[in-house]
Amino acid sequence: MATPATIIIDPSQFPDAVRRTLIASLRSRRINHKFLYDSQRQTQKWLELHEACSPARVDPQVWMIYDQALAAVLPQCLAPRICVVGLGCGGGQKDSQFVRQLQAAGRSVRYVAVDVSPTMVMVARDAVSPSLPLENISLFVCDLAEATNLPETFNHWHPRRAADESSLFTFFGMIPNFEPDQILPLLGALLRPEDTLLFSANLAPGPDYAAGVQQILPLYDNALTREWLWLFLSDLGFSEADGRMEFTIEGDESGFGLLRVVARFHLKRDRMVSLGSERIDFRSGENLRVFFSYRHTLETLRDVLSRFGLQVANAWTSTSREEGVFWVRKTGHAAP
Repeated sequence: MATPATIIIDPSQFPDAVRRTLIASLRSRRINHKFLYDSQRQTQKWLELHEACSPARVDPQVWMIYDQALAAVLPQCLAPRICVVGLGCGGGQKDSQFVRQLQAAGRSVRYVAVDVSPTMVMVARDAVSPSLPLENISLFVCDLAEATNLPETFNHWHPRRAADESSLFTFFGMIPNFEPDQILPLLGALLRPEDTLLFSANLAPGPDYAAGVQQILPLYDNALTREWLWLFLSDLGFSEADGRMEFTIEGDESGFGLLRVVARFHLKRDRMVSLGSERIDFRSGENLRVFFSYRHTLETLRDVLSRFGLQVANAWTSTSREEGVFWVRKTGHAAP
């Protein structure tokens, strides 16, 4: 028999806040990525896409680097109690693997699933629940990009319970979908000196950064990704006759020298989107940025993190060089 679940929802995901963010996204022609996971249909389509295209799902070698990363940081997690915090938990597969390995090492574990989607935190709960009693699993829904005073809010609902507990934050597959100067200060604010952060990033393979990003473009410009992104547009009332989806490689806008894959919907006729009393007019020739994903190298990650007081203590990359796991520490000071 299924057990009811309690989900804590941050004000950043209250209906009025979500509506304001959606309107702002449409008016700026830059969609907040959270709206791509808003419904159960979108979540299920993303999970299908992840299963088909994610290096962690299609390349057995990738799972090894996650095992190697945890084996390396485990001796540094000296506390007998570990709180695994899955920031952007997704389906929770990697977090559940970590929970099992920490238990095998004799640690007492609890788990906090954090995501913008209630459906996603429930999927993560199901992934972890075979290893943990439900009372040791917490579910927290928030928009990391929009939440205010998140460290205080988080500690209120999920307090560090005792001096003998430290936190292991995971941030898998999320870095590419945030502007660096938006997400990295937040990660730094959440981390204490005794905490550990492991995050993963899709990498541009090969010695030539631009050529490596061009090489992986088909991982995004494909039918499954288009179907996933189209769910958002169709829910707004757009039809395929209104325009076309185009994937390109663009430079970043923040001066970090990064490249990213961008999906834009180019309108070929005028269109009006109505959200209650709000009316947003689109004109033929405009485009709506629906999605972007940064691709990094080891060098670009080290450089960008250092600017925000974070340091790569160690890194593990797959044999394909298309995915990396990074152990990150807080240095306490940002680069000038």
